[in-house]
Order: sequence, then structure tokens, then C-alpha cells
Amino acid sequence: MMEVFLTIAYKGKNYHTNVIVDKGISWEEIHRVAEAQVEKQWSKRAFNLTA
Repeated sequence: MMEVFLTIAYKGKNYHTNVIVDKGISWEEIHRVAEAQVEKQWSKRAFNLTA
């Protein structure tokens, strides 16, 4: 396992995130995991702000 730090563009803003992945995983898969993580975090936050 390794920790990777990335900057992900989401809805016109840049977000720093880190993901923990298996060694040997492709860069494309790391990027997909990071994008999904940012999207999940911000969609939850948007839901909580409207409640």
C-alpha cells in the first residue's frame, strides 16, 4: 500500500486529496479513485448544507 497526494479539479475548483492504493496500480485508476473521493465528499457536504 502507498499514499498518493493529488490535486483534483471539481466543479471549477481545485481540491487536494490523498488516496491509499496498492502498489503497482495504474495512474489512471489512482486518478479515478481520487476523483470519486472528492465527488463523494462534496456531494455529501452539499446535501448537509441544504438540510
